[in-house]
Amino acid sequence: MYTSPQARENAPSGRRGLHATVRTKDGWAVQHAVVTVTDMSGHQVVRAEADADGAVRTAPLAPGVYTVVVTAVGYTPVASTAIATASGTAELGTLTLARQGGVDLPPPGVWTVDPAHSKVAATAQHLGLSSVQGRFSEFAGRIDVAATAEASGVVAEIAAASIDTGNGMRDDHLRSADFLDVERHPAITFRSTGLTATGPDRWKLHGELTMAGHTRPVDLDLSYLGTSPDPWGGLRAAFRAVTELRREDYAMNYNQVVAAGISLIGATLKVELDIQAVQGELPPQG
Repeated sequence: MYTSPQARENAPSGRRGLHATVRTKDGWAVQHAVVTVTDMSGHQVVRAEADADGAVRTAPLAPGVYTVVVTAVGYTPVASTAIATASGTAELGTLTLARQGGVDLPPPGVWTVDPAHSKVAATAQHLGLSSVQGRFSEFAGRIDVAATAEASGVVAEIAAASIDTGNGMRDDHLRSADFLDVERHPAITFRSTGLTATGPDRWKLHGELTMAGHTRPVDLDLSYLGTSPDPWGGLRAAFRAVTELRREDYAMNYNQVVAAGISLIGATLKVELDIQAVQGELPPQG
């Protein structure tokens, strides 16, 4: 917490001045929010920074009426009126900040993808009539939530050999050099390069996908679905993302043409991600 030197020098022992808690609409602490207090003539009296719990405490104030402005990167500023008592105390309770541009994000920090409650799937057209979906059973990821969505980032890695379409022969073919080439390129990796808002709770997640030895730019349509405590004492955030990939971008040119010129496999893949991430870093498995 930052309080001006003058306020600290004038702070009598055992007394406190303005006290407030800065939260999002979902109740999460807004760390490092800045509270500026001015008197009725417009002069700044004190400036303080919220701590990790969103709490703001200043030195005692002279009795009177003050204007309090709360600011934080990525949030819309809020102004309020505070009245300091004869003891120099002013209680403002909870001050709520709304994120600029839409829904509140999860609390800033590291979030780890939970594979047991997440899905990574790809769907391809078959004979132009129906579709075949494959899922990857082994993957890991990390989401770094920043004070603003645009400054946040994602890294992920998928074990290419973990593809499962429910047919062993087909899965072996997908692992071969015709497709994923898992012997030479065992990992599929994604690293974000930016985030652009497209709606109140939607973003375009820009990144680079490396698959079968080829790296290409990819945009995912990302939705944030909210946060919730879990039965194990943790906090979880949910996301959904979809994109479409062209097989030829990753040199997966294998195909077979059947009657009437119809391709056995479609030229594109629809990728769907349903992700649960746990706040913090998960302990090593084993």
